[in-house]
Amino acid sequence: MKPTDIAAPDYFHKVVDCQWACPAHTPVPEYIRLIAQGRYSDAYMINWKSNVFPGILGRTCDRPCEPACRRGRVEETPVAICRLKRVAADFKDDIKHRLPKPSAKNGKRVAFVGGGPASLTVARDLAPLGYHCTVFDGDPEAGGMMRTQIPKFRLPNSVIDEETGYILNLGVEFKGGHRIESMKALLAEKYDAIFVGSGAPRGRELDIPGRKEAAAHVHIGIDWLSSVSFGHTDKIGKRVIVLGGGNTAMDCCRTARRLGGEDVKVIVRSGFEEMKASPWEKEDAIHEDIPILNFLVPVAFIHDNGKLTGITFQKVKAEYDAKGRRNLVPSGEPDQTLECDDVLVAVGQENAFPWIEQDCGIEFDKWHMPKVDPKTFVSTNPKVFFGGDAAFGPKNIIWAVAQGHDAALSIHKMLSGEDITERPLPEVHVSSQKMGIHEWSYDNDISNDKRFKVPHRDKVIALKDIRTEVELGYDVKLALGEAHRCLNCDVQTVFSTSLCIECDACVDICPMDCITFTENGEETDLRHLLKAPSPHPDQDLYVSSDLKTGRVMVKDEDVCLHCGLCAERCPTGAWDMQKYLIEMTHAGSACPTKSRSAA
Repeated sequence: MKPTDIAAPDYFHKVVDCQWACPAHTPVPEYIRLIAQGRYSDAYMINWKSNVFPGILGRTCDRPCEPACRRGRVEETPVAICRLKRVAADFKDDIKHRLPKPSAKNGKRVAFVGGGPASLTVARDLAPLGYHCTVFDGDPEAGGMMRTQIPKFRLPNSVIDEETGYILNLGVEFKGGHRIESMKALLAEKYDAIFVGSGAPRGRELDIPGRKEAAAHVHIGIDWLSSVSFGHTDKIGKRVIVLGGGNTAMDCCRTARRLGGEDVKVIVRSGFEEMKASPWEKEDAIHEDIPILNFLVPVAFIHDNGKLTGITFQKVKAEYDAKGRRNLVPSGEPDQTLECDDVLVAVGQENAFPWIEQDCGIEFDKWHMPKVDPKTFVSTNPKVFFGGDAAFGPKNIIWAVAQGHDAALSIHKMLSGEDITERPLPEVHVSSQKMGIHEWSYDNDISNDKRFKVPHRDKVIALKDIRTEVELGYDVKLALGEAHRCLNCDVQTVFSTSLCIECDACVDICPMDCITFTENGEETDLRHLLKAPSPHPDQDLYVSSDLKTGRVMVKDEDVCLHCGLCAERCPTGAWDMQKYLIEMTHAGSACPTKSRSAA
């Protein structure tokens, strides 16, 4: 193998698994260290720059970072990255003076369709550069689905108001209660660019017998949640069935419990493990005495002259073909009917663009989705960009934020006369952590603590009020304990071939056996020569140039814990612990070209 090029920006970025997995590439270990130091405002600002909504995401993110967390390789549970993000938001000082200031307008106008996380991210990036940003939304307040579809017991209005306010106060014009009905009309207003962040606003229907006759008591989940959010709906029947296995279904069932539902069930066509809902969302529903019944497919709504009385279900089972693909087939058991007063249908969401005319230069695919470049987020009309759920279908807030950053960069480059397909490299800041022979400027002791449980409000109290937040968040003591569980994966082991005397001291002390000195060879051969098994070829091998004996040093990045013992033990300083702070380049920041060295 060739020597590893650690100057490539993505090399050590991939080693910081949590940051690599985060769509917005938030520098996770950096802000967790700041939390451990009690520097909550600094930790918040790192988050704000990257993921825009730390307080909101600290309560609602679907946490793609946590399954990637390296802590999960030495014990069962990862670091509570998401809930530590909330800690930064809960304990920060007033940070308004640290936000960008509204700047003089540059004469360019950008319109935004929808006031959700994708649009607000684009506006956050563009407004400080002088763009006149106008956000149109059918709802009276900004936030989109964050405000209308996430229950207040999970996400209070005060948090939404605060973090959307930070963006609107940058000089962004918000036109609430102004729904865009025609793309052609919007184009005619001669905006320099248009960003569509209208989400996936239509809940998927369930067209089975009895649907029309029982319509008064069969509700589309996301529409019903919006009605509850705005105070139009404040009660529901005592017996409620929620159809669907995603996070919207979990929000529906828990909301129903607070509006009078005494017997609330979630019924899913798939198995429990295959449900799309996040594991913690399922746990919260079960904790609130909501059973989840699996492998049941609804076949008919049962009604008595239009009054809903129940649903009939077919029992199914999972069968797998030779390629491992699952099919749900009838189990042969008799159908069963479950009684209910109301049904909430949460079986998926769809995009809807009836307001985009066919002759305005925006092409759609066979699924009626706009044709959008996945890198630049431009549509087939060069002035119209899409992002968030409107671009590629329903996902979580963090994906909308990441796409918003990329779209903002494209808009800025287009309006600056640059090629929007040229994407800048991230900024990489490198600093040695060495302070003495055995001293580092970070805490490299490995905490043996298990994941700390986030305190919850008493169930009886929580179920009485739909606006009472259930999760209480970590206090300072719990946050410190959880922060110490982070393994500092952004502090990298950097090897200097010229200083190595091949004494193998680092091999002897490594607790994970991830360092091997061996003859060079092809990657598949080297992986079989390593001291510890190497089952994950998606993680790179760190290979040195030839040493004096002709051997090479090979380190498996997959199993390294970044403990620094190799660097402490090395008598010549051939190993160093260097912090790599990787920050993604957004619109308006210095944009390094692809020829720039990152380290």
